[in-house]
Amino acid sequence: MFELKVVKIRKPEDVNLILGQSHFIKTVEDLYEVLISSAIGIKFGISFCESSGACRVRSEGNDAELKKIAQENAMQIGAGHSFIIFLRNSFPINVLNAIKNVPEVCRIFCASANPVEVIVGQTDLGRAILGVVDGYSPQGFETQEDLIWRKEFLRKIGYKL
Repeated sequence: MFELKVVKIRKPEDVNLILGQSHFIKTVEDLYEVLISSAIGIKFGISFCESSGACRVRSEGNDAELKKIAQENAMQIGAGHSFIIFLRNSFPINVLNAIKNVPEVCRIFCASANPVEVIVGQTDLGRAILGVVDGYSPQGFETQEDLIWRKEFLRKIGYKL
């Protein structure tokens, strides 16, 4: 048996997410340590889908709302060894390299504030993340006006001088 599913990530508009895959039960604790030490004032919730033994959704975080959102979305995705992180007061760019350097992290599927849909494959054994839809399709080419807006925006939020 094989079935494709689309899982829509449910989150508040002001929240960023990171979706990835790892290989060990201590993932939630290691990610917690990395996140809490990576950005001052960061708020987050993490959930990890264990794929052997008790097969539980393991969760950590320093924000109850974000932890609950992580748990609900992880359960909906239901793919073994996947993890999902929801962030406030920080952007993924502030923590991605630290997350990638956690030894058990295998891959990052996406890091986004956009609407996200996860393409999941279901077999008799379980589920796997096959890919993601991150935001919307392009509506045209960047104009000179768009270029000016982009450069001003990046400087306004402090990512360029």
